[in-house]
Amino acid sequence: MVINSRKNERIKFFASLKQKKNRKEYGLYLVEGVKMVRELIKYNQNIQAVIGVSGIIDEFRGYDFEIIEVTDSVLETVCDTVTPQGVVAVVKIPERTFTEITNTCVCLDGVQDAGNLGTILRIMTAVGVKDLYLIDSVDAYLPKTVRSSMSGIFCVNIYETTFEEFKEKLKIPLVIADMDGESVFEFNSDGAFCLLLGSEAHGVSDNAKALAQKTVKIPMKNDLESLNVGVSAGIILYQILKNTF
Repeated sequence: MVINSRKNERIKFFASLKQKKNRKEYGLYLVEGVKMVRELIKYNQNIQAVIGVSGIIDEFRGYDFEIIEVTDSVLETVCDTVTPQGVVAVVKIPERTFTEITNTCVCLDGVQDAGNLGTILRIMTAVGVKDLYLIDSVDAYLPKTVRSSMSGIFCVNIYETTFEEFKEKLKIPLVIADMDGESVFEFNSDGAFCLLLGSEAHGVSDNAKALAQKTVKIPMKNDLESLNVGVSAGIILYQILKNTF
């Protein structure tokens, strides 16, 4: 059966997952696009259902999740993009226990741009850093974040936390990115560390500065004051972890 009504109760429920409060309540999020759904399968993510239009959805039949065929206009109500790619998956948000922080990781304190967060998830996957801690930051499961992560979100353990909880659990040196620090190209890590990056508007918080063991900066020419937080994360992580490749 093909669902052709935007008022269908299940369709309205799936569309509601574009809102953070509903993602949190039901523990589900949306992943759009053929390539991304293929990546979900590749990384063994917990797919609950795949919704799509005739022809495109056929590729995903035969797996252990529900297939829901809909018309183009119905799919548009579920998808966040202006031009949907013909398929969207409903995926279970992983449940994780917040334990002591002992492995190399990243913490974002006040990062608000979904594209920046998605970029950082992609970079973390590329360098093999598996744990991300979010303090007062944009939702990792926002559709734009998921898209911009380009499947990186499937490979990183994400924890939403408070600064106090983060401080209590942190058992490794905290390295912050700030223009008052030493050049990252002169910095060497002796072991596991947590890299903390601050908000796009205000930078690293005073709380984080007080907790940091090391402060690093990216030296710049032509009087530039800062770089995009996603770009900064990439430069710093690759520089510090260069000997692990």
